[in-house]
Amino acid sequence: MMKRILLASASAMALTASAFAADLTPPAPPPVFVPPPPTWTGFYVGINAGYEWAANKNIDTTAIPVFAAPTWETELALSSALATGSAGVNQNGFIGGGQIGYNFQYGTRLVVGLEADIQGIAGNNAVGGFAGSGVPVGFPGETIVSAVQSNKSLDYLGTVRGRIGYLLTPTLLIFGDGGLAYGSVNASTSIWQDNEPFLPTFGSFGRFSNTQVGWTVGGGVEWQFMPNWSVKVEYLYYDLGRKTFGLTPLAFSSPTFGGSLLYSSTPFSSTTFNGNVVRAGLNYHFNWGWPAPIVARY
Repeated sequence: MMKRILLASASAMALTASAFAADLTPPAPPPVFVPPPPTWTGFYVGINAGYEWAANKNIDTTAIPVFAAPTWETELALSSALATGSAGVNQNGFIGGGQIGYNFQYGTRLVVGLEADIQGIAGNNAVGGFAGSGVPVGFPGETIVSAVQSNKSLDYLGTVRGRIGYLLTPTLLIFGDGGLAYGSVNASTSIWQDNEPFLPTFGSFGRFSNTQVGWTVGGGVEWQFMPNWSVKVEYLYYDLGRKTFGLTPLAFSSPTFGGSLLYSSTPFSSTTFNGNVVRAGLNYHFNWGWPAPIVARY
């Protein structure tokens, strides 16, 4: 009888010890939500501001001799030569606007995308010129005085560019880009001359204004400092092509000689609309392609 009581007591104590040990086991930890690795996939919009300066700073003007009355050939030659030359036009200004684009990230390093932007330009209208005078060969009593003034400007600049980039870190992208460029350009030239001592002053004028289409290439660096925000710094070179525009005839007639036409030339000007842009930008990323948080259990 005593043996049975001892065995029952031992069994009860073992069960109690097991239950107590079970109570001391720590509970399982809750799941941990690990932030997903950054991704660049998705649409974005942003703003930018910077500086633009022209690569070609000249407007070239040429006057082609067309007609001279008898004995006025040397005046025509000198008038045409004085109206031919290059005006330095230092075109530059502040630039600012906005952009929209889409990125797609391949793997952990490669990012490709497409971006379109448009910017207005302030203080971009520049003026230059050249002047001179001379005495026609064989006519020492005459002097032809000439002044040429030219200007050109870029009102706005837009681009549509493909981008390809490499991630130095998950949030730091270096990229190159290139594609289409377009902009509203203007240029004009005025020529004023005197054939002293005869009157009157005579001149010529021409102007070009149009939307030009060309190309652009560049590159930069972009940093994603928050999941939905990034900043960038980039450089672009653009070329909208070379344009030649005609001027009105540079013709001289004088009441001293009955008002008839004495000589005339046909001037034209040409310039290239190209330049450089350095700008900074701020982008908001919609991140439609961001993955869901990763659930980790331990």
